[in-house]
Amino acid sequence: MRRPIDPSLSLSIAAVLCLAVAPLLAQAADGVLEGRAAFGDWRADRPGVRRHILPRDLPAPQPAEADANFVTVVQRTDQQPLVPPGFAVNLFASGLAGPRTIRAAPNGDIFVAESRAGRISVLRPDGGATAKKSVFASGLNYPFGIAFYPPGADPQWVYVADTGAVLRFPYRSGDLSSRGEPETVVSQLPVGGHATRDIVFSPDGATMYVSVGSRSNDAEGMSRLSGASLQSFIADHPLGATWGNETDRADVLAFDPQGKGKKIFATGIRNCVGMAVAPDGTLWCSTNERDDLGDKVALPDVLIEAHSASLGMTVYGGSQFPADYRGNTFAAEHGSWNRSKRTGYKVIRVIMKDGAPTGQYEDFATGFVINDSAVWGRPVGVTVDRDGALLISEDGSGTIWRVAYAGRPAPTQ
Repeated sequence: MRRPIDPSLSLSIAAVLCLAVAPLLAQAADGVLEGRAAFGDWRADRPGVRRHILPRDLPAPQPAEADANFVTVVQRTDQQPLVPPGFAVNLFASGLAGPRTIRAAPNGDIFVAESRAGRISVLRPDGGATAKKSVFASGLNYPFGIAFYPPGADPQWVYVADTGAVLRFPYRSGDLSSRGEPETVVSQLPVGGHATRDIVFSPDGATMYVSVGSRSNDAEGMSRLSGASLQSFIADHPLGATWGNETDRADVLAFDPQGKGKKIFATGIRNCVGMAVAPDGTLWCSTNERDDLGDKVALPDVLIEAHSASLGMTVYGGSQFPADYRGNTFAAEHGSWNRSKRTGYKVIRVIMKDGAPTGQYEDFATGFVINDSAVWGRPVGVTVDRDGALLISEDGSGTIWRVAYAGRPAPTQ
């Protein structure tokens, strides 16, 4: 499951996206759905259902089965996510303009990217009521990634990844609006095609990672290199790097915190939408691989159902949830448009052991789908708040939900 891209660098990519349909639910002896039984659509989803899909379970690609099956989003009335027994879910914020990435500041404020509105907002918890919103920065170009720098309890900057640049805003703990004009850290990122750019820092703050998705589906517009030109490119670039209209795309770029020293950190990642860094420095990526291969195609490292559209992710490091949740990864599945049977529209928990994925994942928050053609919510972002609860953003009805463990806090290990 660990896939170093460069021998001198350590990168693990959870390709938390993929797989497909299958008929009936059947369980292995330990209750985990395996093989064909692990495939299904939204009707088979419910909190606690655990699946394990292996490469040998995958059928051959069937491009003829590719199906444009767009969903209708309806505004929620009294619906709310379904979560496992022992957990409680409450509305944290509503009335947001397509909330996407969410990040918890050290002081407890929640920063949210309202990408299409071009702004970053701050949500401050207000006891039992929904959070109070303030606009931190506006006039941005499809902001998505948010990171605090330096890592730790007293960040001095809020970094924001626009679709074409990385900016940073001066910040002190508790600020509800930027205290100054932004600085441009990276002036040019590739634009067009996949537009989201996530940003995270290594635990020591020395490296800034920026994810850049491909311009196309599968590089169909990229020119061909041959002969001396190809050999020269290979000599100067890591395996899997792209050129032409895909230059610096389908990868994760690495910079220093001032935006200097750019290098390609990881390649062969069509659209790494969300990233998360584990305490040991391992970088995880929530990846969307190519479309138009039918309902049943997926890629490693953690295989889930095809076209689930895995977006934001976070490593759970809190102490509120039961002990077996710690070190696991939560990922938000935005939901399918390119398969005949709807899937995704949920938050999953990727089961980890000793810092590595076991290959199993579990439905954690479901209930966003109304029927075969309509949903009220499309999960995008996940983050852990200061109290150890999980926050979930969805850009269908513009809400954020807080999931807390209703039992006694798990003891510190």
